[in-house]
This record gives sequence, structure tokens and C-alpha cells, in this order.
Amino acid sequence: MKLTAPVPGGPCWIELSTSDVPAAKSFYTALFGWRCETDPREEAGGYTVAHLREDRVAALSPVHQPGQPPAWTVSFAVDDADGTAGKATEAGGSLLVGPMDVFEEGRFAVLADPSGAVFSLWQGRAFAGADTFNEPGALGWTELVTHAREPALAFYPGVLGWTVTPSDTYPQWGIDGEDFGGLLTVDEGVPSEVPPHWLPYIAVADVDATAATAQSGGGDLLMPPTDIASGRTIAVVRDPQGAVFGVYRAGDENQAG
Repeated sequence: MKLTAPVPGGPCWIELSTSDVPAAKSFYTALFGWRCETDPREEAGGYTVAHLREDRVAALSPVHQPGQPPAWTVSFAVDDADGTAGKATEAGGSLLVGPMDVFEEGRFAVLADPSGAVFSLWQGRAFAGADTFNEPGALGWTELVTHAREPALAFYPGVLGWTVTPSDTYPQWGIDGEDFGGLLTVDEGVPSEVPPHWLPYIAVADVDATAATAQSGGGDLLMPPTDIASGRTIAVVRDPQGAVFGVYRAGDENQAG
């Protein structure tokens, strides 16, 4: 991801909803060196912010409903959460939560695109989003995994103003040509039973070492460390509670898709 700060339309935050926040804190702290701080306010519901040194890079929170599967959610920065949510529903998306205020921090909404992939909108006020990107332990790439390539290529640029770097195999999302993610269709090596979803990739210094740490901490490798055609080294991990995320070697984010 070439973006280095939250900008309108770009990814600005990642949040884990998990069935076991203390276990997740231990797992991700060992994996990425995060320092986690839980908001003590009762109304915050156990919301925990992960820091890389002093920089805020991600959040962990309890699942909101019984039976809800643990998952990572990617948030995209917008100037107007209400207006963008309305635009998304007009384009065939579904509003799942909000829009609603989060203290003085900002306003958010949770939506699903026409294929069912869930994402969030964040209208920052006191909090704009992550303090750092692309370095080990921070978000560096976002990938939409979907059954519906052409609808996605119409939906997201129309709603969030993204540019698209065309490709027959892996189109890339961008803001004014600064790519921050890509689109992987299910028939390109992903089992058909996998539902559409957004997959955050976190930068690491050493993919092999991170994969080994993930396994020793109870995680599963859905994709072992792999050198792909673009020159990137990546892996995909399922944490002990079942949430899936990717890692890639820091410095690879500017490779072609």
C-alpha cells in the first residue's frame, strides 16, 4: 500500500471481532509486537486498541452477537458516513449497523457489498484512523475476495471513488492511482465455499518466522509462506479463534499485483 495516512476513500483502520479478547491479545502481541490497551469505560464494551510502539494500528473487540464468527473488518475513511452509506445502499449494498457516533472519535457504519462482503465506513473526528501503515506490525494491503468480480469493480469505485489498475487476474484498488489493495475472485484458487470477504494484510519483516510463530501460538496456515508472481512473499493465517488475515514481507506492497 502506497498510502501512508488515512485519506478519503482509503483504508484507515482494521478491527478484530473475536470470541476471546484476552487470548487474541496474547496471540497478536506475540506475532506483531503489539501493545494492547482496553478502554476502561463500560460503554466501550471492552474495545481494545493495539499499538505499535505509540502508534495506534488496529483494534480488538468482543463479538457483538452470540454465534457471530470471529473476523477482521477493514474500515475505509469517508467525509460523510451517512451520505456514503446511502450511496452504497443505492448501489446494491446493505446497511448492517449505523451510521452512529463513537464518543467524540468519529462516526461509523457497517455495510455489506452486493456480494455480501462486509466492510466499514469511518468518518473521523478526534480519531482519523491508524497512525502508521506499511511497516512491520501495521496494515499494508487490503484484498477483496469475492465471487462477483464485475459487480465489485462497479460498486466500490462508484461508492468510494477508487481507481482501478486493470488486470485479467488481479485488479488493484487505488486512490488517484496510489494502489492499496486488490481483488481476488474465488475461482482463482479460493474454495467456492469461502464467503466474500475483505482480507487485511499486515506487514512483517520475515514471513517465514511470522508463520512459524502463528503456528506455535495455535494458529493455522491457510496459505504457507509463498512467493507469488509479482515478487511478493505472503501467507494467510487463521488465528486460534478462527479469524483470517494475511501477512506479507514489508517492502513488497509497491510490487505490481
